[in-house]
Amino acid sequence: MLGYLTLILVCQLIGELFVTALALPVPGPVAGMAILFAGLVARGGIPEDLGNVADVLLKNLSLLFIPAGVGVMLHVQLLQREWLSLTAALIVSTLLTIGVTAAIMAWLRPGGPEKGE
Repeated sequence: MLGYLTLILVCQLIGELFVTALALPVPGPVAGMAILFAGLVARGGIPEDLGNVADVLLKNLSLLFIPAGVGVMLHVQLLQREWLSLTAALIVSTLLTIGVTAAIMAWLRPGGPEKGE
């Protein structure tokens, strides 16, 4: 399991280096996740131990939000000043995400979007 956790972290590191070197407007962990995904597609599946490591990370995901919460509290004056625009951005982005996800799910489902189930 330690090897697969290392693999996840190495993919994140490669993503960070890739984004920094090319000055891409994408977070390094997202690029690392894309690299890991490409490797898994090339391999043809997810190894069972990697799935177990991912399950453990997902079960403890709330712990990973603590540093982000502390960071938010450091900028509480900015939040008070910009609350309206932040709220609008959150609502619009959430609705767009739900809409795009629904459209993609309908498009990918067997039979396509014309199958009105």
